[in-house]
Amino acid sequence: QVQLVESGGGLVQAGGSLRLSCAASGRTFRRYALGWFRQAPGKERDIVAAISWSGGITYYADSVKGRFTISRDNSENMVYLQMNSLNPEDTAVYHCAAAASGVATQDRYEYNIWGQGTQVTVSS
Repeated sequence: QVQLVESGGGLVQAGGSLRLSCAASGRTFRRYALGWFRQAPGKERDIVAAISWSGGITYYADSVKGRFTISRDNSENMVYLQMNSLNPEDTAVYHCAAAASGVATQDRYEYNIWGQGTQVTVSS
């Protein structure tokens, strides 16, 4: 069973950057697709980006295309989200999630393993 722990959140000014990390435990990590989701207060938990088991296929929400980059290192059991040109609308709790299908899907119901989340706050 894979377990996920996020880190790297914090407070940043608009226009700044953050790099989120998600450390995974479990020998089957490399078989899973990984996704980053975010949830702002009073809103749904929405997909930000996803990456297939091999890293060869990625998906990005329109709101972050060109600003965020998802990557993974299967040798280190890590997945990352590089976030550039942050704006206050990016403020949310960011969750890492794993999908056993291995497919980089935007469907949150395909993800059956979730981390606790890390807070990202962007000030104007």
